Amino acid sequence: MKLLIVGSGGREHALAWKLAQSKDVDKLYALPGNAGIGRIAERVPGSVMDIKAIADFAEKQSIDLTVIGPESPLIIGIVDEFERRGLPVFGPNKEAAQMEGSKVFAKRLMLDNGIPTGGCEVFDDPAKAQDYIESIAAKTTDPIVVKADGEAAGKGVFVAATKADALQAVDTIMTQRAFGASGDRLVIEEYLDGQEASFMFFADGETFVPMTPAQDYKRAYDNDGGLNTGGMGCYSPVPALPTELQTTVIDTIVRPTLKALKSKGIHYKGVLYCGLALTSKGPKVIEFNARFGDPETQVVLPLLETDLAEICLATAAGKLDRVPVNWYDKKAVCVVMASGGYPGDYEKGKIITGIEKAEQAGSIVFHAGTETKDGQIVTSGGRVLGVTAVGTSYRDCIDTAYAGVNAISFDNAHFRRDIGARLL
Repeated sequence: MKLLIVGSGGREHALAWKLAQSKDVDKLYALPGNAGIGRIAERVPGSVMDIKAIADFAEKQSIDLTVIGPESPLIIGIVDEFERRGLPVFGPNKEAAQMEGSKVFAKRLMLDNGIPTGGCEVFDDPAKAQDYIESIAAKTTDPIVVKADGEAAGKGVFVAATKADALQAVDTIMTQRAFGASGDRLVIEEYLDGQEASFMFFADGETFVPMTPAQDYKRAYDNDGGLNTGGMGCYSPVPALPTELQTTVIDTIVRPTLKALKSKGIHYKGVLYCGLALTSKGPKVIEFNARFGDPETQVVLPLLETDLAEICLATAAGKLDRVPVNWYDKKAVCVVMASGGYPGDYEKGKIITGIEKAEQAGSIVFHAGTETKDGQIVTSGGRVLGVTAVGTSYRDCIDTAYAGVNAISFDNAHFRRDIGARLL
């Protein structure tokens, strides 16, 4: 069986790593992939946004299943292009991907159907948004949450501690247009207090199956300082989201959400990612994503016992109910190594050493922003590597992951030193 993975990040390396373990997979392609993915899959040059060219490749090579990693091609309709041609594909179509592609769409769906989430207001005029911030800042000391409506690579959400920060967020999104058309509208919403968790589900349009939950670290610096990032580390499972609370999430959030989508004629297929706040009043939705989380995938897939290729094929075919999905009774921790300056400006092309040493010490090193140049692995993105460890205790995982991180070096490397600290 031949599979194609679309994407080039740590999530896609984790997908490739897991799919390569399937007894049924003979050949893996990755478009465009990265230096790490290139060790286990044949890299195909191209852009993840060139959906016709990707479908052409899948058709020409008789690919048995294409797995879409990032959100951007999903939001512009890559799955629709594949389905039009009768090509097997894993991921939600354009209509379903609005769950991530439009904060406004997702919020309205939740509020209209009584799905627990924070209250919000929507604005397409920066002056009105700023007036609203002035009015609510006088009534609350809670942070103010400002979100670009559209997809912004995890960087379009601002949790503003002060009124000035909230006003600046509106300016960044709507006036400076830092996220382009994704900032044509914005959402100002109620701050949800409590620990956060990422709870992902396989969904085939009728059946859905939970994955083991994860908790990620979005802020750039230790003790949750600095700007929001795509994620600086994570762990799984999540003690703050035990089995009984997972059942609550399924009953009050996931099942009603998929039912509400179905009532609109949208049969959600692929991965539904629920970003949750575990508040004193119960779990509430912060956001939905239409794909595997990054870096959550780097801790969730190592804990998956069932063949991932089998799950993805069954999901794409609407036969998920035929595959029992099982998990190892273990823990996993991932520490992200980023380029200095991330999530702001950073330099590329820094030589990376020590990856083999980290792997020999027991870590799984997932590549994100890496390339091969003159026989060496160099940095090519903001998040460079995800160093994952699997074990029977969080303590062992944390120690092994950080031993791996300390074995690796590249100029101006940055990582958080507190991933998993709250577990100890």
